Amino acid sequence: MTFDAAFDWARRHVQADRLPTAVVGMATAEGIVDLEGFGAATDAVYPLFSITKMLTGITAMRAVERGLLTPNTPLSEALPEFGTSRDDIVRLWHLASHTSGISEPPLDTAVPLRQELLTRGRDFAAGTASRYSTLAFEGIAAMIDHATGTTWDAGTLEWAHDLGAIGLTLDAAESVGVPDAAAGGLDLDRFHATRAPGAGLLGRAEDLLHLGAELLRIHDGSGDGILSPVGLATMRRPLTGGIPRLDPYPDERGQDWGFTFNLRSRAPGLIDRDTYGHGGWAGTEFWVHPEAGIAWVLLTNAAVRPGVDADELDNAIVAAL
Repeated sequence: MTFDAAFDWARRHVQADRLPTAVVGMATAEGIVDLEGFGAATDAVYPLFSITKMLTGITAMRAVERGLLTPNTPLSEALPEFGTSRDDIVRLWHLASHTSGISEPPLDTAVPLRQELLTRGRDFAAGTASRYSTLAFEGIAAMIDHATGTTWDAGTLEWAHDLGAIGLTLDAAESVGVPDAAAGGLDLDRFHATRAPGAGLLGRAEDLLHLGAELLRIHDGSGDGILSPVGLATMRRPLTGGIPRLDPYPDERGQDWGFTFNLRSRAPGLIDRDTYGHGGWAGTEFWVHPEAGIAWVLLTNAAVRPGVDADELDNAIVAAL
């Protein structure tokens, strides 16, 4: 396998100043196979933003596999004060599939996330539409804590460290940062202070590649046990069906939501649609192609990215196989 076209893609965007820096890497079930940095060291620490969602989702699914939760568990079991004015029931699977209907605050809200979760209004009844939500993951965090006695971040770092993903952190001190965060409408320091379970983790490309390799091993039956094959299959099961898809992920984007996974099974820009993973606010990307047997990561740090289309990178990686 040679990924020259993929690395050329990253080099081209960094040289043209469309991206300030980039780290691109690939993994198979056997481990990391290639990793290069452009304007940054390969072990640079980046804010992962919403890639955090699928990591928190894995932690929740591990609790499901232990019989401590089910996807149908109501959020009110962990937070009895939640939803007392609602006439519907918000369940774990609603939170994990962006169908809870909880009104969304800014990413850099100065209000504690638990307070936001308990006081925000309702956009729609649970399960009737899909609108992207980071706040919903504060509900997942509450359910993890209530069911396991361990916080979402401690539970996530435990299984991640077992895989060798030892660079994941909530500490932004050593991060490359996001130079144009303010231009993108984000107060970065205030955002990091939220320690959001749907967006707050930082890490290195190799941390995510260790996870990608493990997910591919689960697919081929040789995984180390962070999830069972049926647990991973559950996370990949589409949960948004035929319900309306609201901005910023309308139906024409060609994706569904699984249990915290973005399932790009209808994405018009991809040549291989058997893919799942997640992207992040400043251009971070983590995707797994189980049939092709490849996982890849792009870590970058640009809030505003005109002319940058990560589908081009995905296609170059898959075609290289």
